[in-house]
Amino acid sequence: MTGSYAARFLDKSFEWLMTSGLRVLVISVGILLLLYFLQGALKKLHDLLQGTLPNEAQSKRTDTLHHVIRDVSRTLIIAVGALMILSEIGMDLKPLLAAAGISGLAIGFGAQSLVKDVLAGFFILLENQIRVGDVVEIAGVSGVVEEVRLRTITLRDVSGSVYIVPNGAVDKVKNMTMSFSYYVFTIGVAYRENVDDVMTTLTDIAKDTHADPAFGPDILDPLEMLGVDQFADSAVIIKCRIKTAPGKQWRVGREMNRRIKLTFDARGIELPFPHRTLYWGEPKTGTAPPRDLARAPKPQGAAG
Repeated sequence: MTGSYAARFLDKSFEWLMTSGLRVLVISVGILLLLYFLQGALKKLHDLLQGTLPNEAQSKRTDTLHHVIRDVSRTLIIAVGALMILSEIGMDLKPLLAAAGISGLAIGFGAQSLVKDVLAGFFILLENQIRVGDVVEIAGVSGVVEEVRLRTITLRDVSGSVYIVPNGAVDKVKNMTMSFSYYVFTIGVAYRENVDDVMTTLTDIAKDTHADPAFGPDILDPLEMLGVDQFADSAVIIKCRIKTAPGKQWRVGREMNRRIKLTFDARGIELPFPHRTLYWGEPKTGTAPPRDLARAPKPQGAAG
């Protein structure tokens, strides 16, 4: 009796292996092959587009879409393959799908933030608001965009810290490297200086920087002089700005600041520090306050 049960079990197992088992193996191999070919096809397409795109902005957008398409495709292939394997094993998928639908509805109420993140990520990608490599400020943090996914955005700041920002938390985007950039100079000079001469000096410094082969390719337009911006407590504020390639404004701005300091020192243009004048007031009679203040007498017994 035991031998007949064992024989029937072996027969059933062999029959399953030759039918459903073989199909499970084929499906598993098919999933692996699809994932392999998907990765290769996306890499070739990415490399092909990188060589034909007209500018860096399009290249960044291609990188971003490449990551998203890869992740979504992988998820779909694995999910469909898993359902096919479960069907071959003999599991009835109808109750499973019904339970998944009910569970999905229940989870949906509890995971509204997740749905919000995914929808926000879809529109961020669709509208090309953020791309890999951009320098942005979102949700109170700023840094270089390393990854843009359907649910999160990964930023790395200048100190190397990494921030993971859910897309649903992005209510506004400050993109500092979209198409072109500006570096704004706010220069304070002493009130005794001739502001016209100072503005001419700043323009000359910008021309010299633009003529420098190390910085000239990063500068798109000559310096734009905005003029005298305000009268501060200790300085006259002159404002100007220079247009640069995306992401190059800080490099150009630091070099310009270095040259401004050296040139101002050489020409005797004062960069003032804050100072304060004390006014002692005067009585209603209009008489001026005493020029010298009398020193208060020392208390008895005080040390010299």
